[in-house]
Amino acid sequence: MFSRNDFSIWSILRKCIGMELSKITMPVIFNEPLSFLQRLTEYMEHTYLIHKASSFSDPVERMQCVAAFAVSAVASQWERTGKPFNPLLGETYELVRDDLGFRLISEQVSHHPPISAFHAEGLNNDFIFHGSIYPKLKFWGKSVEAEPKGTITLELLEHNEAYTWTNPTCCVHNIIVGKLWIEQYGNVEIINHKTGDKCVLNFKPCGLFGKELHKVEGYIQDKSKKKLCALYGKWTECLYSVDPATFDAYKKNDKKNTEEKKNSKQTSSSEESDEMPVPDSESVFIIPGSVLLWRIAPRPPNSAQMYNFTSFAMVLNEVDKEMESVIPKTDCRLRPDIRAMENGEIGGSIKVLTPTMEHRTGFTLAATGTETTSICLIFIKVQRSQAMTLLPQPQEGPKTSNLIIKRDNYESRYLLNIDNSFIDRHIITYGWYMK
Repeated sequence: MFSRNDFSIWSILRKCIGMELSKITMPVIFNEPLSFLQRLTEYMEHTYLIHKASSFSDPVERMQCVAAFAVSAVASQWERTGKPFNPLLGETYELVRDDLGFRLISEQVSHHPPISAFHAEGLNNDFIFHGSIYPKLKFWGKSVEAEPKGTITLELLEHNEAYTWTNPTCCVHNIIVGKLWIEQYGNVEIINHKTGDKCVLNFKPCGLFGKELHKVEGYIQDKSKKKLCALYGKWTECLYSVDPATFDAYKKNDKKNTEEKKNSKQTSSSEESDEMPVPDSESVFIIPGSVLLWRIAPRPPNSAQMYNFTSFAMVLNEVDKEMESVIPKTDCRLRPDIRAMENGEIGGSIKVLTPTMEHRTGFTLAATGTETTSICLIFIKVQRSQAMTLLPQPQEGPKTSNLIIKRDNYESRYLLNIDNSFIDRHIITYGWYMK
């Protein structure tokens, strides 16, 4: 069995400080047995908040529920220090949850930069939730920062409203040595494009003494910037709403108490540590008059042995015989590397990391800025001389290509109009090639 101690992460990352990490190959031991497309699906764990928002007639109450949904979407990342597998180009994931009232499909639509798109809708046609995410990763010496570029849109169809926002930045600390821990920080601005109302949430960085660890605070404002409601809580725990005047009075008193503590506290060093700080309180202090909007569901007892997955995440990779006959070959449930890691076969997961997943599908390639014919990109695990005799030459034409890419003993070529019968007769292993 492999462990993280068998690998020197520093030997890989020491030349990458300040660089974007999407093109860096990481040891599979640092992964978790889910694709990034499945990680995106975890946004839908608290779909009940969308249904609740749709049921309200007051736009402020709808905004409160949408804000709670936006916070809950990142809650599953708490203590999830494993990296999801990078999706292959053209990889998909589909999920229907009758009990939660939604269906979702996602696809990897770009490889460099890596962009994942998703589309979900309510089974009762009450909402549409869609967007695309480009997780831009940077290494800063002792931490890795993930900035999820891309806009998320939620449409409440019964109210003809569209809400948009972007997720906060996620940072994993102690990459080289020490206990890994996660924080989310940055401003999230949720806009109701119909009414002009806006919710600005501040995901606070932990700070030197950890007082702000995991905290989220913000206000709902109308289009004239009048404060209608205050929101507060922790993205790892819960979110409350309260009257803005009451919240401001509490903040003013809390700030005064904090300054008094800071003046009386003696510190031996002013250098900021990268160790996870211990907050003053594990739970949120409830301001009188507050209303609970969302509380995280407890994780199952065996979560720590299952990559700190939630109950929702644990079933994302399930597949039965009936499902296997319905889902496409591009579905990430069928990836052998992810399945091997889920079964504890880390060595097997490493062996199949090369992109040889059996995908039988076509896609449209915009090679010259315009749409060209549908193509299949084929892997043939044979020698070059054999490959040249096996592969037919592409048809003549202004938009055809005869591009051959060498990769060890693989021969890869863009093939135009290759039918499945030829693939069945001649192809040993085929899949999407990732440059």
